[in-house]
Amino acid sequence: MKKIYTLGFGLLLLSACQYIPQQTQEQPTALNKFADPQLQQLYTLQDERKTAELLPYLQHGKHTYRQEAALAFASVQDTLAIPQLLSLLTDTSTIVRSAAAYAIGQIGHKKSENALIHHIEHETRPQVQAEMLEALGKIATPVGVDFLANFKPRTPEAMAGQAWGLYRAGLRQQFSPKSLSVGADLLAEQNPFEARLGAAHYLARTPKADLTTHRQQLITTATSDPETEVRMAAAQALAKVRAIDKARFLSGIAQSDPDYRVRLSAIRSMTGLEYSEIKTALLAGLQDKNINTAVATSEFLLANPQGVNITDLQQVLTKIQDARVRSNVIWVILKNSPAREFLSERYKTYFENATNPYDKAQFLKALSGDYNNYRYIADAMFAAKEPVIATTGMDALLLMRTQPDFPKAMEADFAAIFKKAVGSGDVALVGMAAGAMRDPKLNLRSHYNDYSFLTQAQQKLQLPRDMETNIELQRTIDFLNNKESVTPENPFTHPIDWALVATIPTNQKVEIRTEKGLVVLELFVEDAPGSVANFVELTKKNFFDGLYFHRVVPNFVAQGGDKRGDGWGSSEYSIRSEFAPLHYREGFVGMASAGKDTESNQWFITHSPAPHLDGRYTIFAKVVEGMDVVHQLEVGDKIHYIKLREANL
Repeated sequence: MKKIYTLGFGLLLLSACQYIPQQTQEQPTALNKFADPQLQQLYTLQDERKTAELLPYLQHGKHTYRQEAALAFASVQDTLAIPQLLSLLTDTSTIVRSAAAYAIGQIGHKKSENALIHHIEHETRPQVQAEMLEALGKIATPVGVDFLANFKPRTPEAMAGQAWGLYRAGLRQQFSPKSLSVGADLLAEQNPFEARLGAAHYLARTPKADLTTHRQQLITTATSDPETEVRMAAAQALAKVRAIDKARFLSGIAQSDPDYRVRLSAIRSMTGLEYSEIKTALLAGLQDKNINTAVATSEFLLANPQGVNITDLQQVLTKIQDARVRSNVIWVILKNSPAREFLSERYKTYFENATNPYDKAQFLKALSGDYNNYRYIADAMFAAKEPVIATTGMDALLLMRTQPDFPKAMEADFAAIFKKAVGSGDVALVGMAAGAMRDPKLNLRSHYNDYSFLTQAQQKLQLPRDMETNIELQRTIDFLNNKESVTPENPFTHPIDWALVATIPTNQKVEIRTEKGLVVLELFVEDAPGSVANFVELTKKNFFDGLYFHRVVPNFVAQGGDKRGDGWGSSEYSIRSEFAPLHYREGFVGMASAGKDTESNQWFITHSPAPHLDGRYTIFAKVVEGMDVVHQLEVGDKIHYIKLREANL
């Protein structure tokens, strides 16, 4: 034993002596996977959408490159890759098969359906099988739906895959009575959480599904499932149940569940019920301790004003402090009051005396409950110095114009206002007015002799900054000229900054200091390097400091990052969409866009699972601290600063 020790010590000395003269320095530790130049090249090809140069990587000898190439096509979405991706479903590597399945689903071509079904039946790895099942849902015809409905999962992962496969098919209105029954069965509490969650969202988000026969299972899930996120979706699904006691059980959920997301989901499911049946729940909702529930309740009343007792609302109005809730309640009062003219004069003072531009904007919208206020709103809209007031003014006019009892005598005046908005040069007013002009229900085309004013407005746009407005204009021009619309392609202007990516560790944290408190994000540099680099670049330039959360949709998202403060502000460049097999759950952060490859500087944080966003909006971070703060954010809340957190903090 001693001899071995001595020999080992001698070798150690010899080794030490051998290396001293070379004076070598240790290589810096790579902060993320993109220290590999081959991966950089592969992601650059993805970013540039170069299918021909990406395809050879699908046959690379190294399985990690095959995996990354497959995932690249989840963003590129070129059908030319389908044959090779299908061949990868028999790859020896589990991660390659899973990546290929995800990419096939993202491309979304039904010609992959039969091959996917075949491989699902023969796949032995549960996680890969689950990915294949979900991918099948994204392309399923009735044949695929029938397969999903009759599939017998043998593992928890496969059961979840079946649920999410049914969900993806349901989003595309592909469902059957049998598949709905399977979805209801998957809600049983003994099933895994992931399967229950997928099934609840399947039933909640499948358009035109009649869930009356599954009434009891949905009520049981909405009232007793241990997971908030499952109860929330089940409560949303109850909107599709026809029952004489619907008001009773929805009112019970709306007033008793401990989580605001379930309460407001129950309120949103009350559409079609008589006001007198749900009055108690609605008045309680307007005064809910959680502002999101109060906002959602006021929005419900705005969307369903028929039969509302305005005396009830006038009494509760004095107890409401939030401008957004107050403005929606005022709108309903004006809509239903015989004394609109008198009340309008009173409520105009709310708008005129408000100092916060977001509050001012909301009170302007409130006035649209009375048609006779349209000139006042239009004048305020065109005179507004703050974009959010102008944009909300246009939103108010559109709300007026789309009401079923809109006075025909006002049609010509509104058409003239929309034309003036297109000529205003304000990207929001141009885009919103153009969108209205192609609404077939509004029949605006008969009010214009020619449409040259639209092309003139389009020529003044600066691309890619004004891409969202450009898309709206082009669609309207095509519609008015009876042409099939083709979405304009966004110019590629902002390659990935690989030097910056190299400085970002995989666990990089970011602090967002809001007026409601601190939120901390963790960036996903390895999943979305271009989006993360863009966010970091803007953060280092203090781009976000002093901006506001301009959009908050209760139980959906809180959105910020817009210099205009109204949702229509973009940078002078755009970046590419980056889709990875990630899922929008509570606290995930995504890039806002006007369509694929149009992202720039706006981003959002989810309040709860939003699976309908998966694979459509880049996920680049998640909240790791301060989710309670996110749930308190309101429109107009300020972002004091955003900064990168030091590694040791």
